Parts: sequence; structure tokens; C-alpha cells
Amino acid sequence: MRTVTLRRVVITGMGAITPIGNDVNTFWNNMKAGMSGSGPITKFDPTEFKTKFANELKGLDIDAFIEKKEARKMDTFTQYAMVVAKEAIENSGVDLNTVDRTKFGVIWASGNGGMQTFEDQIIEFAQANFVPKFNPFFIPRLISDIAAGQIAIKYGLMGINYCTVSACASSNSALVDAFNYIRLGKANMIVAGGSEGPITRAGIAGFNALKALSTRNEDPMHASRPFDVERDGFVMGEGAGALILEDYEHAMKRGATIYGEMVGGAMSCDAYHLTATHPEGLGAQLGMKEALDDAGLSITDVDYINAHATSTPLGDVSELKAIKALFGDHAKNINISATKSMTGHLLGAAGAIEAIACVKAIQDDIVPPTINTTVLGEGIPEDLNLTLGQAQKRVINVALSNTFGFGGHNAIAAFAKFKG
Repeated sequence: MRTVTLRRVVITGMGAITPIGNDVNTFWNNMKAGMSGSGPITKFDPTEFKTKFANELKGLDIDAFIEKKEARKMDTFTQYAMVVAKEAIENSGVDLNTVDRTKFGVIWASGNGGMQTFEDQIIEFAQANFVPKFNPFFIPRLISDIAAGQIAIKYGLMGINYCTVSACASSNSALVDAFNYIRLGKANMIVAGGSEGPITRAGIAGFNALKALSTRNEDPMHASRPFDVERDGFVMGEGAGALILEDYEHAMKRGATIYGEMVGGAMSCDAYHLTATHPEGLGAQLGMKEALDDAGLSITDVDYINAHATSTPLGDVSELKAIKALFGDHAKNINISATKSMTGHLLGAAGAIEAIACVKAIQDDIVPPTINTTVLGEGIPEDLNLTLGQAQKRVINVALSNTFGFGGHNAIAAFAKFKG
């Protein structure tokens, strides 16, 4: 029987475009400062919508990254993927001519894929009296796996290549898969992450119909308020995040800068409800426990948890119940923060930017804050450190990133300070 020696997996590159910054450093600096990225919707006229605000990207010039001819073949979620993949690959310092690109893969996530493309084409179809004259790029722009393909084509990456879709857990699922493929020796490097372009008429109206979005139209900058007594739903966000996961020995041989280490990951299911989390957080608790077991860590090793915490009445409570149930007395020693209070909820891309936040938090020994929370809501424990109002300095050796999605999907990633 073949014996497999598990490899170490390190992070050697990162890229981000978010509502609070269009590169990793700007994103992280604004996150530490507690900046809100929310404001009135500008992508379409939201007058007739219940929610009239979102966390849009600001000042991103796609033409500076992608030729116009190529950009026209891509939905916004793919355009965003290309931008962050470029930053991550450049940040990794890899010379593509000196590495084995058959062992360099892409695992990319999107919960919704080409939502803008689908909306635009169906409207055109209806306006043309349902005469089927669709754009030849309709399907290639629409399908969720196309971003992974476009990244591979751009850089000639011939290794593992596919898309993960698990709603708002999608990009953590991509990270966990990439981590496992590398440590099993199936790849040397993988671009892993996710992108989402959901601020469309259908996106906002659809989530409004579910009563999932905040309708705090009079005060959008403070609408994402996890754990707060007045929280009334999440704020839609858009953007992308990419991480270069790499075999440790491979990274050392090429002299790469190592930003952190991914040490474990797990996925679970609530098996409970289409859209609601389990009220006791049983699936979340299982996922966190298995991620720690996978990493060979104990509950007392965890210093920071980047919570999924979307600012919904039920979800925020169930996640904290899961944390208290798993970590017991140690829970009060952990810093917990809900960075969606600043970025909004990027759906399938949330895990990727929150993984970057975890890596940067570990690097800098700074916990990013939970903003906008003034009075804790019913069921929110008062003995937990929710990092309210401002960032906190502390030594962070281990961080967990939680992501949960419609359908009961849970994906948890564990990161640690790189110590050679």
C-alpha cells in the first residue's frame, strides 16, 4: 500500500479588490481603520427596490488590467478574478518560465457566476419579442467555472482546474480543496479564491424577496452591524480575493516570500434548512472541530476567529453558540471579529478576502474590528471579545475563518504564523 507524506502548504501571494480597497495593502489598512464600504447603489436605479444601497467597488479601472476586446468576453465576476489573480501571481514573485506549469493549478469559486450577463441577456431576449438572438459569449460569460479557465489560459497553468460552488462558503471550499491537493502532492502551486459580481437588479431583488438584506436606507454606512440589537440583514458586496497556496519545499527552493501557512480545513453541512443556519450551530461547530483536528491543533491554540457573521438576526446568534459550545472557557480568550461590517457580504468571494484578512492579522498581530455594533442583541453573549469599534493588538499564532452558505454548507479554514 502506498504511503503518503503530507506536505506543508504556505501562502506566497495574495490579491484583493474589495469595497474598501482595490489591492491587498489598501484593503488591509482600511480594514484596520474600521472603514465602511457601504453607500447608495450606482450600478442601476434602485428607486423601486426595498434596498437601495450596497458595498460597491470604487474607482476600479478594468481597462488598466484587461484589454477591452477580452473584457467584453467576460462577466464582471471573471473580470474581478483576472484582476486579483494578476496581483497574487505578481505578489508571489514566481517566474512562470522556471516552474512546472503542469503542477500549477487554479481552483476558483463563485456562488452565482455570471449574474449580470444572465440578467442582461434575458432582458434583451424579452425586448426582442423573444426572438432567440443571443450573444455568442452568453454561455462562456455565464458559467461559474469560466473564471478558473480564463486565469489558466492567461498564465498557461495546466494543472488542476475547476470551480467550487457552495453558496457563501464557496471560496473557503476552494481554499480547502487547494490545500488538500497540494499537501497530497497533486500540485505544487494553486491560485485559489473567489469572485462575485452580484450587485444587479436580480441580485438585489432576489435577496430582498428572501428578506435577507438590510433595508437601512437612511443610514447605509452603518447598516452592516453584526451582533447588534438593530441588525436587520446583510449588505450586498462585490469583489474578489486570490491566494497563492504553495508546497513549502517548492516555495523555499525558489526563494519565495512566505506570508503565512494554511494548516487545516474542513467542510460540513447543517442538514437543516434551505437558507437558515442550524439554530444551535451544530454544523458550524462540527466544521470548526474538524478543521482543528485536521491541523493537529487544540481549542486553546486558537487566538482569532474571523466570523461569518453577516448581520442577520438568526445567523449571528447560531455562530456564537457554536463557538461557545466548541471552545468552552477558552472562548472568552479568543478575539472574534465580523469584517463584513466593513466589506459587506461578498457571497462566494467572502471567504477569500476574509482568508487574506486572517493572514494579514497573523502577520501584523492585529485583530481587525467589528464596526457599527453599539448594543448587543438578544442571544449575543456578553462574555465574548467581539473586537468592537477598533482593531486590537495581540499575538496571533492561529486564526480560523468561518464561512457558511445557503443549503447548510460550512467551510472553515485554519491559518498559522509561519515559523520556518
